[in-house]
Amino acid sequence: MLTTEEVNKTAAVSIPQLVTSLIPTNIFLDLTGARSVSVIGIVIFTLIAGIALLKVKKEAPEEGQKLSAGINAIQIWVMKMVRIVIALTPYGVMALMTTVFSSYRLEQFASLLGFIGACYIAIFMMFIVHAILLILSGNNPARYFRMVWPVLTFAFVSRSSAASIPLAISAQEKFGVQSTIANISASFGSSMGQNGCAGIYPAIMVAMIAPTIGIDPLSLHFLAAMLPAIALGSIGVAGVGGGGTFAALIVLSTLNFPVALVGIFIAIEPIVDMARTALNVNGSMMSGVLANRILNNHTADDMPAVIDRP
Repeated sequence: MLTTEEVNKTAAVSIPQLVTSLIPTNIFLDLTGARSVSVIGIVIFTLIAGIALLKVKKEAPEEGQKLSAGINAIQIWVMKMVRIVIALTPYGVMALMTTVFSSYRLEQFASLLGFIGACYIAIFMMFIVHAILLILSGNNPARYFRMVWPVLTFAFVSRSSAASIPLAISAQEKFGVQSTIANISASFGSSMGQNGCAGIYPAIMVAMIAPTIGIDPLSLHFLAAMLPAIALGSIGVAGVGGGGTFAALIVLSTLNFPVALVGIFIAIEPIVDMARTALNVNGSMMSGVLANRILNNHTADDMPAVIDRP
């Protein structure tokens, strides 16, 4: 549960501070996932490292080839370990579901059922938008959702976009997405551009709070201020459970709304966060599928499904 200190600290973060925090100062610290933006920091570091590797290959081909071979060997080794963990996820999902549904009482969130219902309806509508995008891009939504269902289930019960990265990458590859695209979309999607935590949740919360302070949430002037705040607030949202609350704090503080009202919704945070996380992960996988379609000018349905590697 959030503390008053955490709420005040998050509310005090400005947009420039948020952007500069994406730059890694200690890559080894980011590899431990110590910061909410660790994944983005790692991606930025690897981008710089990749550019440097290309220069090494150009200036010293022999050394560059050795370095590239070493990196490829490490990737194969790490992916083997990841697949071992993935094979054990059904047991973890069962344990997580048992923990989640046994630790909360109905009276804890009975008074906020309307808010919960609004969040779930909005999330369901966004899944429909994803399906429409699949159809428009020439992909089969039924086949897609069959492949990603285990990933969405794990994301739902774990409430962690970061923990779902290996599963999201594997599902995209099975759907025919190139490995590089799958890795980039899953990594970036775990920390930014999250439909559920950074998009829907803050928007619904702002829409509920605005009338209490005399603001029409449907006015064009207010929407023009809210939408950029939500878009910028989506950068660096933690890839772990509860990231939506921090995104809401950033948006509310940017709009000069009372951040203390967030505390009202903390009791039902886990219930909403499960569906939000599933939508976040699906959004990152959708980005990979659509990017693969655009960059390669063919649909994933035209490609043979990639079977599990041993």
